[in-house]
Amino acid sequence: MPQISVTIDGKSYRMACGDGEEAHLSALAADLGARVADMRKAFGEIGDMRLQVMAALTIADEVSELKRRLSVAEAEAERLRAETAAAGAAQADQSARVADGVSKAAERIERMARALAATAGPAGADLR
Repeated sequence: MPQISVTIDGKSYRMACGDGEEAHLSALAADLGARVADMRKAFGEIGDMRLQVMAALTIADEVSELKRRLSVAEAEAERLRAETAAAGAAQADQSARVADGVSKAAERIERMARALAATAGPAGADLR
């Protein structure tokens, strides 16, 4: 398991991470360090631990909002999937009804053609 050293708010921390996650962990540490630095500028010297807790709470708030938005997006996607499935079923039903109507119309035309041929006699046979 690789270990890297990250610096947050001027302090170095040795951290273990999974193979290939070194750059990601370094980027996360840099983001946290930048947030702590921004809060230090905004609030002054109020203590390292307090600044780190405030930065962590800010990140937790962002994660919470993203989870909420993801939940809304997932619900919308599910609604759209259901709507698409219903529209597909309605289209299949309509296609079946149209095909049935065309088939019935073809049967009627065929019966009428036979009836006309039967009443026309031998000359009707020449029409075919």
